[in-house]
Amino acid sequence: MEKTKEVKFNEGRAKGTDRSSKPPIIKNLRLKHHTANSTSSTTAYIQILGIGMDTHDTMPSILLFFDKQRFIFNAGEGLQRFCTEHKIKLSKIDHIFLSRVCSESIGGLPGLLLTLAGMGDGLSVNIWGPSNLDLLVDAMKCFIPHHAMVHTNIISHTGPLQVDNFHSSASVAIKFKDVKISAIVLQPNGVEGSDVKLSDMSVIYVCELHESKGKFHKEKADALGIKVKTKFRELTEGKSVKSDLLDITVHPSDVMDAPIPGPVVIVVDCPTNSHAQELISTQSLNDYYSDSSCQLQSSKIVNCVIHLGPASVVNSSHYKKWMNKFTSAQHIMAGCVMKEVQNPILKSSARITERLNYLCPHLFPPMSSASDHNFLREDSTSKLSNAIFAENLLKFIFRPHARLGFDRSDVPSSLPTSAVIDELLLEIPDIIDARQHVSQLWQKPTATNKFANSIPDSKSLIDEPILDENSPPCLENIRRDDLEITFLGTGSSQPSKYRNVTAIYFNLFSNGSLLLDCGEGTLAQLKRRYGREGAENAVRHLACVWISHIHADHHVGLVRILALRRDLLKGVPHDPLIVIGPSQLKHFLDAYQRLEDLDMQFLDNKATTAASWETFEFDNEPNKAVTSTSSLEESCLQGSSKRLKLSVPVDNVATFALLNRLKNVLNKAGLERLISFPVVHCPEAFGVVLKAADRINSIGKAIPGWKVVYSGDTRPCSETIEASQGATILIHEATFEDGMAGEAIAKNHSTTKEAIDVGNSAGAYRIVLTHFSQRYPKIPVLDELSMHKTCIAFDLMTINLADLHVLPEVIPYLKLLFRTEMLIDNSDDHVVEADL
Repeated sequence: MEKTKEVKFNEGRAKGTDRSSKPPIIKNLRLKHHTANSTSSTTAYIQILGIGMDTHDTMPSILLFFDKQRFIFNAGEGLQRFCTEHKIKLSKIDHIFLSRVCSESIGGLPGLLLTLAGMGDGLSVNIWGPSNLDLLVDAMKCFIPHHAMVHTNIISHTGPLQVDNFHSSASVAIKFKDVKISAIVLQPNGVEGSDVKLSDMSVIYVCELHESKGKFHKEKADALGIKVKTKFRELTEGKSVKSDLLDITVHPSDVMDAPIPGPVVIVVDCPTNSHAQELISTQSLNDYYSDSSCQLQSSKIVNCVIHLGPASVVNSSHYKKWMNKFTSAQHIMAGCVMKEVQNPILKSSARITERLNYLCPHLFPPMSSASDHNFLREDSTSKLSNAIFAENLLKFIFRPHARLGFDRSDVPSSLPTSAVIDELLLEIPDIIDARQHVSQLWQKPTATNKFANSIPDSKSLIDEPILDENSPPCLENIRRDDLEITFLGTGSSQPSKYRNVTAIYFNLFSNGSLLLDCGEGTLAQLKRRYGREGAENAVRHLACVWISHIHADHHVGLVRILALRRDLLKGVPHDPLIVIGPSQLKHFLDAYQRLEDLDMQFLDNKATTAASWETFEFDNEPNKAVTSTSSLEESCLQGSSKRLKLSVPVDNVATFALLNRLKNVLNKAGLERLISFPVVHCPEAFGVVLKAADRINSIGKAIPGWKVVYSGDTRPCSETIEASQGATILIHEATFEDGMAGEAIAKNHSTTKEAIDVGNSAGAYRIVLTHFSQRYPKIPVLDELSMHKTCIAFDLMTINLADLHVLPEVIPYLKLLFRTEMLIDNSDDHVVEADL
């Protein structure tokens, strides 16, 4: 009924993570079958892990909890960060069930596998899902470490994976110590055989807890002459015994209440109305319907049904009719666009963002609400039998039986901004004066705060910048709608409570936008910063996405971005999005596109080096090569024995055409050039230069375009210094503090001082530090003497090109804000936990 497969990842390829110097291992797990007579857990519940329930960017995950074992249903983006925030440890999660294999349900799976693999000697993990699960595993081979192994379980009707063997009634049952989980494959109504697309397959999971023993009555045993205490135990184990005082046989039913039937919960993912029609006609759930004669005999009473489908499906009349077949069940409506949720999931991050906004609203705009008028509203619940909307951390208790039902004790309360600020004022009274001083940095008649709440398509911002005598010529007559840079993630390795993993959003306003790196949770961060509409505008108008290297904390969020853009532009004439990245990323994207179309074209970083652009410009015909290299590349290649030589001629017709298209895309975005350069981190790791086109001011004077350099992950190197010559902004990784140079060298990262020295050597006007180790959850350790042209990046921080002059002056006030938190935070903020 199911096909199990042991998969070895990435054999013979480079490591796909820099989380640890020790390669993580995912061990194979063999299933152990247990009978219903095994000792059951005293505590059991199912809980909503509200991934995406404040930003509506992905499916929520579901936790099925027992004393000794945990099960996760779906692993959307942000799962690890959510679990860290709410102290839900991951060490006993060894089974992950996927209702579908798509970007909404699996975005957090790669990071979760890496984390589970990195715990000790590696934890065992099983993944269960429909037939396209194998395609996902194949895609992840590109960056999961080559030692890692995962045990995949393909849920199908029978035999090996073949599309024409699938039927909607196909099911498979899996027995565990505390629960039996049955999987029912669901396909769209009216689609048969070879017409079934792998991406259309969905799985319903039915979880049946084993029955609980009835209460043992000692007084009844005494009355029947049972004196030997060992016989009490035998009776509770279901064995009959001889009375010690009477000539009778005592049966368990004589001294015990009847067994309590095991609770039943169903997780339903019905993505379309076609699936809903098939769901109604399926025979596999007949035993669980309240009006079924079979149910009366089997006592399979469904206690809870969790609905993951969208509002457009679950709010339909025929779906509601199907729901009403479970008259005794409580229904939890958990679809990712089901209801607007105002309470932030990541309270720790939201609290810091609000404190930063109070101090400096110019750099830290308020978080936006992900409101949506198309949500299924509260008044719809009156039409649904026993239905409630899901809440973050809502539980349904199964055991102990006396507590059967909902438990809202863990549901987060609201986080009023006023309460956060009152707490701040009480903690740091000096912050009132600091806020006024920071505000005065922007006090010029031509500088206003109206930009702070703008969304990416704003076109009306024309204020003059704040300049000084040291400002570079490119900032003359700069407009506030020329460029702003938003840091969507500023942490390294894996998400934490306070910092998401790497992603930088370049908003060029009417000229479009770009993404540099795209770690897990990038889309959610866009929605927190710009709101749902603003984030969708940003994704819709992306000119290109550039990825620095293959490590998971830099690219795992890309699929979700591409899938959303595809959906937003469906039916609208458009070109595929250009994705620029290392060659290993192409292997991942090509493999993943067998799951779902990502509507993209890939261009290797090596094709966008200075030498490749020179080749492209020199000869406008394909299939010709040039051996010369630019001074930039010559510098990049000096002393770089650990990196590839990148004098790759543009001799491929497809590459030539795509470079030509990229040049046109960049020109439309007001950019003169995008140049990738090699850095010292891992094979095929790159930094990038973005250079704006020159412009002419109102009196005909030529003004050079701004230049922004992003280092990616790297040791300090001549390539970055050369590329950053005269940069308006250098965004440089600063993973470690100065006292950890040895660690930085071992992991090919930079310290804060090393990053600043690179910028100073290159004569960069401003240096922005990012990619901090999660050992610095709120603010890194800083050297006061080195900060005269430097700023620290925080998640959701927005830097407008017109505000560069004031950036270093804000640093002392940021240090005041975090003066009690400058030391390393405790281990509670780390994602990986050793125990549960």
